[in-house]
Amino acid sequence: MRHNKKFNHLGRTNTHRQAMLANMASSLIKHKRIFTTTAKAKALRKYIEPIITKSKEDTTHSRRVVFSYLQDKNAVTILFQEISQKVANRPGGYTRILKTGNRLGDNAAMCFIELVDYNENMLKDTKKKAAKTTRRSRKKSTEEATTVTAPVVEEAVIVEAPEVEVVAPEVPEKEKEQAE
Repeated sequence: MRHNKKFNHLGRTNTHRQAMLANMASSLIKHKRIFTTTAKAKALRKYIEPIITKSKEDTTHSRRVVFSYLQDKNAVTILFQEISQKVANRPGGYTRILKTGNRLGDNAAMCFIELVDYNENMLKDTKKKAAKTTRRSRKKSTEEATTVTAPVVEEAVIVEAPEVEVVAPEVPEKEKEQAE
Protein backbone atom coordinates (compact mmCIF):
# COMPACT_ATOMS: atom_id res chain seq x y z
CA MET A 1 0.00 0.00 0.00
CA ARG A 2 1.00 3.57 -0.58
CA HIS A 3 -0.20 5.23 2.60
CA ASN A 4 1.53 8.46 3.67
CA LYS A 5 3.85 8.57 0.69
CA LYS A 6 2.93 11.91 -0.85
CA PHE A 7 5.80 13.16 -2.95
CA ASN A 8 5.78 14.90 -6.30
CA HIS A 9 8.15 12.96 -8.54
CA LEU A 10 7.84 15.59 -11.30
CA GLY A 11 7.84 12.85 -13.95
CA ARG A 12 11.52 12.07 -13.43
CA THR A 13 13.72 9.41 -11.92
CA ASN A 14 15.23 10.03 -8.49
CA THR A 15 18.71 10.98 -9.74
CA HIS A 16 17.31 13.25 -12.46
CA ARG A 17 15.01 14.96 -9.95
CA GLN A 18 17.84 15.49 -7.43
CA ALA A 19 20.11 16.95 -10.14
CA MET A 20 17.35 19.22 -11.41
CA LEU A 21 16.52 20.51 -7.92
CA ALA A 22 20.22 21.08 -7.15
CA ASN A 23 20.62 23.09 -10.37
CA MET A 24 17.47 25.10 -9.69
CA ALA A 25 18.57 25.78 -6.10
CA SER A 26 21.99 27.02 -7.18
CA SER A 27 20.35 29.21 -9.85
CA LEU A 28 17.98 30.64 -7.25
CA ILE A 29 20.89 31.42 -4.93
CA LYS A 30 22.88 33.09 -7.71
CA HIS A 31 20.06 35.05 -9.37
CA LYS A 32 17.73 35.53 -6.35
CA ARG A 33 14.68 34.85 -8.57
CA ILE A 34 13.86 32.23 -11.20
CA PHE A 35 10.92 31.59 -13.50
CA THR A 36 9.58 28.03 -13.52
CA THR A 37 6.43 25.92 -13.27
CA THR A 38 4.43 25.96 -10.07
CA ALA A 39 4.99 22.26 -9.35
CA LYS A 40 8.76 22.63 -9.66
CA ALA A 41 8.72 25.78 -7.53
CA LYS A 42 6.85 24.00 -4.73
CA ALA A 43 9.30 21.10 -4.87
CA LEU A 44 12.22 23.55 -4.89
CA ARG A 45 10.83 25.35 -1.85
CA LYS A 46 10.87 22.11 0.14
CA TYR A 47 14.39 21.45 -1.10
CA ILE A 48 16.01 24.84 -0.45
CA GLU A 49 14.42 26.00 2.82
CA PRO A 50 16.38 23.47 4.97
CA ILE A 51 19.55 24.35 3.07
CA ILE A 52 19.16 28.05 3.87
CA THR A 53 18.43 27.20 7.50
CA LYS A 54 21.63 25.12 7.57
CA SER A 55 23.59 28.08 6.16
CA LYS A 56 22.81 30.24 9.20
CA GLU A 57 25.45 28.33 11.15
CA ASP A 58 28.76 28.87 9.36
CA THR A 59 30.81 25.80 10.23
CA THR A 60 32.84 23.43 8.11
CA HIS A 61 30.32 20.67 8.68
CA SER A 62 27.35 22.78 7.56
CA ARG A 63 29.28 23.94 4.48
CA ARG A 64 29.99 20.32 3.54
CA VAL A 65 26.38 19.30 4.07
CA VAL A 66 25.13 22.18 1.92
CA PHE A 67 27.72 21.39 -0.77
CA SER A 68 26.50 17.79 -0.87
CA TYR A 69 23.06 19.13 -1.83
CA LEU A 70 24.07 21.92 -4.22
CA GLN A 71 27.29 20.61 -5.88
CA ASP A 72 28.30 24.20 -6.75
CA LYS A 73 31.10 26.00 -4.90
CA ASN A 74 30.09 29.47 -6.07
CA ALA A 75 26.51 28.99 -4.89
CA VAL A 76 27.73 27.74 -1.50
CA THR A 77 29.96 30.78 -0.99
CA ILE A 78 27.17 33.18 -2.00
CA LEU A 79 24.78 31.37 0.32
CA PHE A 80 27.07 31.53 3.34
CA GLN A 81 28.37 35.08 2.75
CA GLU A 82 25.33 37.05 1.53
CA ILE A 83 22.09 35.20 2.02
CA SER A 84 22.76 33.82 5.49
CA GLN A 85 23.49 37.37 6.72
CA LYS A 86 20.15 38.66 5.43
CA VAL A 87 18.06 35.80 6.80
CA ALA A 88 19.85 35.53 10.15
CA ASN A 89 16.89 36.75 12.20
CA ARG A 90 14.13 35.21 10.04
CA PRO A 91 12.67 32.02 11.56
CA GLY A 92 11.74 30.47 8.21
CA GLY A 93 9.88 31.19 4.99
CA TYR A 94 12.87 32.32 2.97
CA THR A 95 11.19 31.96 -0.43
CA ARG A 96 8.10 33.41 -2.06
CA ILE A 97 6.13 31.97 -4.97
CA LEU A 98 4.32 34.47 -7.23
CA LYS A 99 2.02 32.89 -9.82
CA THR A 100 2.13 34.46 -13.26
CA GLY A 101 -0.45 32.55 -15.26
CA ASN A 102 -0.27 29.68 -17.71
CA ARG A 103 2.34 28.90 -20.37
CA LEU A 104 1.14 29.28 -23.94
CA GLY A 105 2.46 26.00 -25.32
CA ASP A 106 1.11 23.45 -22.86
CA ASN A 107 -0.97 25.59 -20.45
CA ALA A 108 1.28 24.73 -17.51
CA ALA A 109 0.93 26.96 -14.44
CA MET A 110 3.98 29.24 -14.31
CA CYS A 111 5.41 31.31 -11.46
CA PHE A 112 8.39 33.15 -10.03
CA ILE A 113 10.15 31.78 -7.01
CA GLU A 114 12.33 34.31 -5.25
CA LEU A 115 14.20 34.90 -2.04
CA VAL A 116 12.03 37.04 0.24
CA ASP A 117 14.67 39.49 1.50
CA TYR A 118 15.88 40.42 -1.99
CA ASN A 119 12.75 41.92 -3.53
CA GLU A 120 12.99 45.63 -2.72
CA ASN A 121 9.47 46.41 -3.97
CA MET A 122 7.87 43.94 -1.56
CA LEU A 123 10.08 45.10 1.32
CA LYS A 124 8.93 48.71 0.85
CA ASP A 125 5.28 47.66 0.86
CA THR A 126 5.58 45.63 4.07
CA LYS A 127 7.35 48.48 5.88
CA LYS A 128 4.56 50.89 4.92
CA LYS A 129 1.86 48.44 6.00
CA ALA A 130 3.56 47.79 9.32
CA ALA A 131 3.77 51.50 10.07
CA LYS A 132 0.07 52.11 9.40
CA THR A 133 -1.38 49.37 11.58
CA THR A 134 -2.04 50.26 15.19
CA ARG A 135 -3.56 48.25 17.98
CA ARG A 136 -6.75 49.50 19.49
CA SER A 137 -8.32 48.11 22.57
CA ARG A 138 -11.85 46.79 22.48
CA LYS A 139 -12.91 49.33 25.09
CA LYS A 140 -12.31 52.26 22.75
CA SER A 141 -14.02 50.64 19.79
CA THR A 142 -17.18 49.86 21.81
CA GLU A 143 -17.27 53.39 23.19
CA GLU A 144 -16.95 54.83 19.70
CA ALA A 145 -19.72 52.56 18.47
CA THR A 146 -22.11 53.58 21.28
CA THR A 147 -21.66 57.32 20.82
CA VAL A 148 -24.09 58.43 18.15
CA THR A 149 -23.42 61.64 16.33
CA ALA A 150 -26.14 63.59 14.56
CA PRO A 151 -25.72 63.80 10.80
CA VAL A 152 -24.38 67.12 9.60
CA VAL A 153 -26.76 68.96 7.31
CA GLU A 154 -25.34 71.74 5.20
CA GLU A 155 -27.52 74.60 4.01
CA ALA A 156 -28.13 74.48 0.32
CA VAL A 157 -28.32 77.65 -1.74
CA ILE A 158 -31.00 77.49 -4.40
CA VAL A 159 -30.19 79.35 -7.56
CA GLU A 160 -33.05 79.91 -10.03
CA ALA A 161 -32.32 79.57 -13.70
CA PRO A 162 -33.34 82.48 -15.99
CA GLU A 163 -36.55 81.98 -17.94
CA VAL A 164 -36.12 80.93 -21.52
CA GLU A 165 -38.73 81.61 -24.21
CA VAL A 166 -39.61 78.72 -26.45
CA VAL A 167 -40.34 79.80 -30.00
CA ALA A 168 -42.06 77.38 -32.39
CA PRO A 169 -40.53 77.23 -35.85
CA GLU A 170 -42.52 78.87 -38.60
CA VAL A 171 -44.25 76.53 -40.97
CA PRO A 172 -44.67 77.67 -44.57
CA GLU A 173 -48.22 78.13 -45.86
CA LYS A 174 -47.95 75.37 -48.45
CA GLU A 175 -47.31 72.78 -45.72
CA LYS A 176 -50.25 74.08 -43.68
CA GLU A 177 -52.56 73.60 -46.64
CA GLN A 178 -51.27 70.07 -47.30
CA ALA A 179 -51.68 69.10 -43.64
CA GLU A 180 -55.38 70.19 -43.69
